[in-house]
Amino acid sequence: MKSLSDSTINHLKDLVSEPDLSGTQYRLIHRIGQGGMATVYLVYDTRLEREVALKVLNVPDASGELISRLVSEAKVLARLEHPGIIPIHDVGTLPDQRVYYVMKYVHGRRLDEQATLLTTTADRMRIMQRICEPVSFAHSQGVIHRDLKPENIMVGAFGEVLIMDWGIAKILGHGVFSRTHPQNADESLPAHITGHGTILGTPAYMSPEQAKGEIDTLKESTDIYALGAILYFLLTGSPPVHSTDSVITPPREINKKIPKAAQAICLKAMAPTAQARYQSAEEMQKEIDRFLDGLPVKAYPENPFEIAGRWMSRNYFLVILILSYLFIRTLLLYFTGR
Repeated sequence: MKSLSDSTINHLKDLVSEPDLSGTQYRLIHRIGQGGMATVYLVYDTRLEREVALKVLNVPDASGELISRLVSEAKVLARLEHPGIIPIHDVGTLPDQRVYYVMKYVHGRRLDEQATLLTTTADRMRIMQRICEPVSFAHSQGVIHRDLKPENIMVGAFGEVLIMDWGIAKILGHGVFSRTHPQNADESLPAHITGHGTILGTPAYMSPEQAKGEIDTLKESTDIYALGAILYFLLTGSPPVHSTDSVITPPREINKKIPKAAQAICLKAMAPTAQARYQSAEEMQKEIDRFLDGLPVKAYPENPFEIAGRWMSRNYFLVILILSYLFIRTLLLYFTGR
């Protein structure tokens, strides 16, 4: 008997696992990506005549744990209305009892793919600036993401930046959500999924407290650490590197061309303790704003030579005019003796 090739077997597996969309307004186009819990498909909405993304559980969930997780993610997305957060359109259940939700399909690239196209530090810092905005908004609403990483950030065709995959997000006991939905304060995944000692997230972008499994006490500062780790990736081209004593290798040890101020912003966000980090995503964003405007940043105290160099960089044409004047004046004095 002739055996099937691996590619044929994988194709057959895909066909078996494909969602049955009969009875819905959606028609399957192709699979976008798959995780351990769910798969995202590109589908066509026959009512609104547009392409959207459909996220569905990989298998029916008899225990209800995965259903709770996907529904929780859908609720968070529904409440976080911001240009930098992927909007949700619909939620439902397939004939095989798999839960799904439908969201905007972003035409673009993931940040880990887009990063190779960013050629200057300014380009990388501008992207980081736009990442901080939706994270800051989510925090103002009392929501932390807990799994920020380049793979969960999309850069759209028009340069828009959107935060994806809020599957392990947590609603804290403060912010707009807790005031308008007090019954949902401190809501996230069910307790038996996210109990103390459970490690959720991606190790390279995970704060020390999150890596220890301190799920119950995580606050906005854990996302600040992840923002710093993302900036590290943008600056160096690789996830944060830890030395043998668990100290982060400074970005400039990987690439000397990285500005010291940019490195300082990155390392402050990734400080080992929450108290030593930026106290909000907004504060970090303002530091990046100052860096891009050629102003000093709080994370990096400059010496007098660096202050002078930065001033000359910001006032380049004025410096040229002054030097030109002095040069011409010197020539006049030399030839005329006056």
